[in-house]
Amino acid sequence: MSRLQITDAPAPGNSVVPSEDAHQSEYTAECDNRRAWISGFTGSAGCAVITQDTAAMFTDGRYFLQASKELRNGWTLMKQGLPGIPTWKEYLSKNLSPGTRIGVDASLISTADAIALDKELAKVSSKIVPLAVNLVDEIREDRPARPVDPIKEHPIKYAGQSRQSKLQNLQSVLEQKGYDGMVVSSLDEIAWLLNLRGSDIHCCPVFFAYCTVTRDSCVLYIGNANDRLTKQLRRDLDPIVRIREYNQIFEDLNQAREQRQRYMIDPDSTNFSIVQALGGIVKTSPITLAKAMKNEVELNGVRECHKRDAAAVSRHFAWLEDTLCNKGTPLLEAEAAVHLESMRQQNPEYVGMSFDTIAASGPNGAIIHYQPSATHSARIDPRQIYLCDSGAHYIDGTTDITRTYLFAGEASEFQKRAYTRVLQSHIALDRSVFPSGTTGNNLFLAGYQLDAIARAPMWQDGLDFRHGTGHGVGAYLNVHEGPHGIGTREIYRQIALQPGMIVTNEPGYYQDGQFGIRIENVLIVDKAKTAFSFGGQDYLGFEHVTLVPLGKRLLDPQLLSESEREWINAYHQLCREVLEPRLQRDPRALEWVGKETERIE
Repeated sequence: MSRLQITDAPAPGNSVVPSEDAHQSEYTAECDNRRAWISGFTGSAGCAVITQDTAAMFTDGRYFLQASKELRNGWTLMKQGLPGIPTWKEYLSKNLSPGTRIGVDASLISTADAIALDKELAKVSSKIVPLAVNLVDEIREDRPARPVDPIKEHPIKYAGQSRQSKLQNLQSVLEQKGYDGMVVSSLDEIAWLLNLRGSDIHCCPVFFAYCTVTRDSCVLYIGNANDRLTKQLRRDLDPIVRIREYNQIFEDLNQAREQRQRYMIDPDSTNFSIVQALGGIVKTSPITLAKAMKNEVELNGVRECHKRDAAAVSRHFAWLEDTLCNKGTPLLEAEAAVHLESMRQQNPEYVGMSFDTIAASGPNGAIIHYQPSATHSARIDPRQIYLCDSGAHYIDGTTDITRTYLFAGEASEFQKRAYTRVLQSHIALDRSVFPSGTTGNNLFLAGYQLDAIARAPMWQDGLDFRHGTGHGVGAYLNVHEGPHGIGTREIYRQIALQPGMIVTNEPGYYQDGQFGIRIENVLIVDKAKTAFSFGGQDYLGFEHVTLVPLGKRLLDPQLLSESEREWINAYHQLCREVLEPRLQRDPRALEWVGKETERIE
């Protein structure tokens, strides 16, 4: 790390503009949307590399189509994961002359990326130049102010564990591992650890802060604390959490460094300026896994919020079909998204959307993270496949659901076959039973291996999709939560699925320029009942908590096995049992649920 020192020297002619903010957030506040501002590409994942002669945008398969439409003139789209396409780190080391200097904002690049890039560049005698100022901010005249919204308590009746207990557990880990302290930088980890919630980032119940925890203390660094914390919340925090201004963390870390204190720093969630201030030891945060394994109070909240959400979503789809097909009223995608939110808002436990709704008609469905707006929105054609991916935060949980429907007309043979294969993939994962464990040594433990089980029904027809099969979900926290998931990312090979984890099941298929298909439920990892227990081994399976009918009109029953038909009928029976009592005052929705859950013979 000695090569990496912040400089006030003139900026080099090459720079990296990552997507993330100082806390490595996937979704960022408007003031931190630097990569989107400089390039035009608004997707949540990507890295911009700007040299004296070129501008390249690196992103993954979820965003190939979107980036190709949004990138401004002069940008080259680098489709990560395709043969022959380097990573952005490889691109810098192989495409620039030896001895090149690459400017980065040390407060935005993760410690892991900074170290990896430095090693890659050292091979060609090039190096990173951590800059004292952000080059995009220097030229961006319309940059909004950083949000400082109120911070609120997340009551223990929903959290299931007090902040005192969580801090004590973390302090015990520090003592056992021989660390003096830890820097907590990830915003959702801070919110979870201290049972606090905010709204500084759109659709994410978090707030801008740093936190340090030592063996006997905890400090929360936030801006404008007196305006953001009520007197009562301040009194509740005072016995165990000291409040300091946001930027004072660097002064405190410098002091800790002078005292040669050993601090734990997560390389993936902590920016490199923190490491430069402290010189800490890079170690995966123990909070990440603790947060992912929900307690029983959180799990019960997740179950209940999904029942309320299912009723709201079903009311919306019943209205949508009636409006389009029976009344013949034209609707824009954005208008449908607004109506869906209005259905959820009727729940007193509703807090907000967990991400902007993807309401996509026909070819827009092939844009995996398509987002309609009031100014750019297509008219919904009931005779074209309609994909809707949406979610909400409730005080007791977070939802994420995708359904694909055809409201009128007949689907083509290929569309039905593709939809049915996607559903079979969904069923294959939902029914999976696998050995439990705490490490990735057993190949049947991790989401990396389960991904192949999910894709197998599609592979037999030569179909596939360029996104993960599933991601973790927070409990009234970020809709995308690690460290676990189901897909081909390397981290999913290392992290075992464990009881209490929440993960999505969302295979899909996308025909560019024509349609998109995705079916998504939220699952809870739980112990499975098996006839035997080889070697005393426990086995795990899934409990689905999303309960909204599937798209019957797109299904080809002839492709289904008997057991798959039984799964669909059992799932729809459960949907009826949950939804019918909640829809008694909405005859239209009640009729729609009955129609969509008729038995498949």
